[in-house]
Amino acid sequence: MTDASAKISPDDIEAKFRDIQGQVDGVAEDSKKKVAIGGAVGAVLILLLIYILGQKAGKKKSTVLEIRRL
Repeated sequence: MTDASAKISPDDIEAKFRDIQGQVDGVAEDSKKKVAIGGAVGAVLILLLIYILGQKAGKKKSTVLEIRRL
């Protein structure tokens, strides 16, 4: 394809599409890894926040139970 008068064959088009598809697949795999790591970190942070808020609420509303024997 260095010559300006060269014809483009279906094989050339197919090869270019395969090249583009390979690049897209590589970018998609990288993005999936980043999203998975971000989701895991986000889930851990949410669980940690819920735990801390639960402890704080438990300390505020703790009930004292007094048992007496008759």
